[in-house]
Amino acid sequence: MYRYAKFIKASSAACLIAATAWAGAELLRPAYSGNVGIEYGSADSLLRRDGIDFHIWYPARAGGRAVTVGGNGVFHGTDAGRGAPPKEGAHPVILISHGAGGNAGQFGWIASALAEQGYVVVLPNHPGSTSDNASAPEALRIWERPQDVSAVLDGLQSAPERFPFMDLSRVGVLGFSAGGYTALALAGARVDPDRLSAFCDEGGRGMSDCYFFARAGIDLHAVDFIEAAQDLHDPRIDFAVVIDPGIVETLTHASLAAIDMPMLVVNLGDEHLVPPPVHARALSETVPGASFRIVPDATHFSFLAECKPRGAEILINEGEADPLCHDAGGRPRSEIHAELTKVILGFLNALLR
Repeated sequence: MYRYAKFIKASSAACLIAATAWAGAELLRPAYSGNVGIEYGSADSLLRRDGIDFHIWYPARAGGRAVTVGGNGVFHGTDAGRGAPPKEGAHPVILISHGAGGNAGQFGWIASALAEQGYVVVLPNHPGSTSDNASAPEALRIWERPQDVSAVLDGLQSAPERFPFMDLSRVGVLGFSAGGYTALALAGARVDPDRLSAFCDEGGRGMSDCYFFARAGIDLHAVDFIEAAQDLHDPRIDFAVVIDPGIVETLTHASLAAIDMPMLVVNLGDEHLVPPPVHARALSETVPGASFRIVPDATHFSFLAECKPRGAEILINEGEADPLCHDAGGRPRSEIHAELTKVILGFLNALLR
């Protein structure tokens, strides 16, 4: 008993010191003069013991302190204003779901672009599937990802006074890779467990997922995927943007045909080079009214943040299996991002303005 009490006391003191140091560091940052704010939150979840952390990007006025969100030795971060005053009014909300092994900080480039155009963007970090704590067994529990997004939406709706700049009557979801599956599940798509069990029977077919599972000693045929078949549709989601969605071949035709919301589906790269596990033209033709776009000169990882000059070298030295800094070579990632931003905003503005 004494040992734990001593630990709590020491931990509280350490937290106080850390908080004081953080506050001092914040005061030393330059004042922010841009138009995009950043805040952070956490939502309770029945599935996640420690809750779900998320980023909030919002239209802002000058003020607060200039910070760089995300970024490390490999990827560039994105500038924003911590504590910047929100612009007047309530703005449509876009929930972004990252891919397996990714994190909220990798998508500052699109979050800030959307916030500049009048959208609030909320990016959850999916526990067990982020850069710092991803694992193969957790990554397989794909049905928990849509529930993460719904839990964050629950949290936002439970404290409207904290987020007066959010119009929670206009909510959409944007997902990339495994996050694309997440967006589809929230829209009403359902998984066929037998197809998911057979997902790696023909190898990765251009994706590294099956190598990742095999390296962890996981046989998909030995996994009980019955929970993956459940209906995870969230009726509060009004529209969806789906980028290179994962496990599209496992989704049932009937559930896709029953989706009733505006949807933009995007594949990255020349169509004949898009890996089959994320090739989404057939999906877009099954979802009523969905539109389909190809963004050429890209690869699956072109949706990640721009890489620094030594980024690719660092990844090789760290043994990263995926070419996260590699694009198709026809143009830089900054130009690919500019086209993606234009395509996504075109869809959103036509729908909501």
